[in-house]
Amino acid sequence: MKTISSKKYVNCPFRQTLDILEGKWKFAIIYSLMKNGTLRFKELERDVSGITARMLVKELKLLEQHEIISRKAYATVPPTVEYTLTDCGRSLQPVIEAIYNWGQVHAEKLQRMAATGKPK
Repeated sequence: MKTISSKKYVNCPFRQTLDILEGKWKFAIIYSLMKNGTLRFKELERDVSGITARMLVKELKLLEQHEIISRKAYATVPPTVEYTLTDCGRSLQPVIEAIYNWGQVHAEKLQRMAATGKPK
């Protein structure tokens, strides 16, 4: 494996991508919008199990800054806000599907190991 200098690593597209998508919740938010389409804030909060409203607001703002999601606010009482993946966000679909598939295969492997007591 080729060694990358720290200066090159900072400007590395892989590292920049990780910086944008890092954290516990961003992939879960993107996955939720990918499978459900446009969602209101409360719908998204319910679908992303375990996230607090405060954390969801923070993560949505970051994803919006990077143009991965779009936010549409309606002048209603109470205010209605909907979130949708942008074209940039939808371009992550193969990545999300690959992670999902890897997780499924890995979970099955762990189940087999637990059942047999042997790694496979």
